[in-house]
Amino acid sequence: MGDLTEYRRKRDATRTPEPVPGPGPLPSGHDDTFVIQEHHASRLHWDIRLERGGVLVSWAVPKGLPAEPGVPRLAIRTEDHPLAYATFAGRIPRGEYGAGTMTIWDTGHYETLQWTRSRVEIVLHGDRADGRFLFSRKGENWVLHRLDGPADPTWTPLPEAVAPMLATPGTLPPTEEDEQWSYEFKWDGVRAIARVEGGRLSLFSRNGGEITAVYPEIRGLGEQLGSTQALLDGELVAFQDGKPSFAALQRRMHVREATAIRRLTESQPVHYLVFDLLHLDGGSTMDLRYAERRRLLDELALSGPRWLTPPAYPGAGAAVLRAAQDAGLEGVVAKRLSARYHPGRRSPGWVKVTDLRNQEVVVGGWRTGHGRREGLVGSLMLGVPTGTGLRYIGQVGTGFTQEMLQLLTRQLTALASDNSPFTGAIPADRSRATHWVTPSVVGEVTFREWTRDGRLRTPSWRGLRPDRDPADIAAPDPLD
Repeated sequence: MGDLTEYRRKRDATRTPEPVPGPGPLPSGHDDTFVIQEHHASRLHWDIRLERGGVLVSWAVPKGLPAEPGVPRLAIRTEDHPLAYATFAGRIPRGEYGAGTMTIWDTGHYETLQWTRSRVEIVLHGDRADGRFLFSRKGENWVLHRLDGPADPTWTPLPEAVAPMLATPGTLPPTEEDEQWSYEFKWDGVRAIARVEGGRLSLFSRNGGEITAVYPEIRGLGEQLGSTQALLDGELVAFQDGKPSFAALQRRMHVREATAIRRLTESQPVHYLVFDLLHLDGGSTMDLRYAERRRLLDELALSGPRWLTPPAYPGAGAAVLRAAQDAGLEGVVAKRLSARYHPGRRSPGWVKVTDLRNQEVVVGGWRTGHGRREGLVGSLMLGVPTGTGLRYIGQVGTGFTQEMLQLLTRQLTALASDNSPFTGAIPADRSRATHWVTPSVVGEVTFREWTRDGRLRTPSWRGLRPDRDPADIAAPDPLD
């Protein structure tokens, strides 16, 4: 028989809406009822409760029921609960044990296949929970396994991450084609893929590196999605004076120390703007039309203190571009309503329309500055990798903050080299010292156009790109 002594000890019936039965004999039942409650306490988890011996035998499972075999989940045995708890939903007040919101995720009946001190094997029959599961004891804790396959034979596992699809530079589609496109504002940030499973979010940069710890203010998105599995595409954006600021985002991108990150989440928070859905509850959505992916994304209703889904505007290209220009934004991205998602590829199905162009660059050297830049970087010498080496494409001397100049000077001084990393001769500048470096630092510049000899015209520094590797930088065709 179960025992509610520990349950009663942890609860005061005058301070919590939870059922707290008095002492006395436990009710008898059929040992076949289960309930799974989604519990938004200090950390989201799911409480799985099985009726047995007059109580609900309970486990707290941080990531919920596994959706497929071979994905074991930690299960923490908790105190027995009264049978009346099978219908409880509500808010447990702050300061009380288990404070937070509890909802019923699923309920139904179960069959017992085995029940010992170290193994509980059951079959659940519910609306959402259906299948054969095993709780097995491992030391002080338990592990929950799914023993059969997903109920849906088309179920596919959630990918760890994918490389994001890229837009092609261009102009607005012709007016007569406007109804075939949807338009979104272009944000001055960096791409990130969000993977959500079991209420937990992982963030990945464009090149696949995990950056979850760098942006802790986005983690609540995982709790909002709860048990929904999803792979999202979006952009990390920092705002300054109400506008996206890549310079402000730079203050976050290079910080890895936990105390500094916590401080910066208050002084320079980052937002995650979600604009595409790549996988949802056991099915890839990448082969769906953009219009369908966007509908599914909108149905998720993602909105929180540091994340949201910005609106998209079908058939309104010129108006959206004017609005972007009036607001001082980078431009717009036109997305063909019929376009599939092609991970890692630059697709004509997405077109970015801006007054300026962006180019990722590799730093091959620097020249010293004068005046306020005395002893610091004055300009950077830039290149792009080609099959024959690093091709020189010019230098940039504008767009730097004093903080960025100091950071670049430290980084590049540590990478000093005796030889130029560029192929071919580099224009000399006798007025300033030239310092060659090992070409491992990647940055990004904006510019107007390419010159006929393959140089950047009027470049301006946007910032470092620690999420990119020099080998990943593609050499553009300067005459494009």
